[in-house]
Amino acid sequence: MIGMKTCNGNTSIMDMFEKGKVLKICAPMVRYSKLAFRSLVRKYDCDICFTPMIVASDFMRSVKARDSEFTTNEHDRPLIVQFAAHDAQTLADAACVVAPFSDGVDLNCGCPQRWAMSAGFGACLINKPELVKDMVRHVRNQVDNPNYTASIKIRIHKDLRQTVDLCQKAESAGVSWITVHGRTSEERHQPVHYDAIKTIKDSISVPVIANGDIKYLRDVESTYKLTGVDGVMAARGLLSNPAMFSGYEDTPLECIWDWVDISLEQGTPFTCFHHHLIYMLERVSSQPERKVFNSLSSTSAVIDYLQNTYGSLHDLGT
Repeated sequence: MIGMKTCNGNTSIMDMFEKGKVLKICAPMVRYSKLAFRSLVRKYDCDICFTPMIVASDFMRSVKARDSEFTTNEHDRPLIVQFAAHDAQTLADAACVVAPFSDGVDLNCGCPQRWAMSAGFGACLINKPELVKDMVRHVRNQVDNPNYTASIKIRIHKDLRQTVDLCQKAESAGVSWITVHGRTSEERHQPVHYDAIKTIKDSISVPVIANGDIKYLRDVESTYKLTGVDGVMAARGLLSNPAMFSGYEDTPLECIWDWVDISLEQGTPFTCFHHHLIYMLERVSSQPERKVFNSLSSTSAVIDYLQNTYGSLHDLGT
């Protein structure tokens, strides 16, 4: 964990929610929404970033886990730390550890992966509203900064009344806002249920963030029109194009070179550096080009390839 200035406790993410304004948010993504990538999307109109999901009990158990799982710096704000937990005190303890370096914590109630569900984390929590309520309340009561947020990220039930009940219970416990991935835990690439997100938005008074299938800036506007939400969260859309929230259809060259600079500056491991570029170049490169690029095995080879194939920014006249 990198030391940094603590927030003075006078500012809150809640002040960012304004009527008619739709916040643009980078989703928690395992392996991907780390500091370097957050630094990149913040340059391109991303309002709030989430860390990857961190298992709260592991985080509290070992210094090594804390140092490897949570890295930040003074520019990395507003920042929400997402935890997987099924015990209220463990979540509250983890929240107290990260509170000086972040603006809020989020409880993952949406991860549909089998390992998470079988450990009692993620999407199985949407069927335990009393536990969720307890966890939210513990964070609220134990972090001493009143502006620090406690949010949850959920999937929906087949019977939406259960989801509405969960959200209303979380609201009564003091939840700051709720992110709704508009699919059930069984659904993967099926269309997002915008009507369900709208129903949830209409049944609670805290802000609601919509998640699922946000691939272009125009999707932000259309999701807002369909649901009336207060913000949208993107995952794969931002991986493919970190400049998406700035209105670019595909990853601009400037963004690719920004990623190179940030990665070199922060010492991003090669695999992570390379994987992000594979995503960013997917829509703008041909199959033979991708084959060559994907097989590169060093940072210098990648930089040479980018210069030879796309040119540097100087060639653009920027």
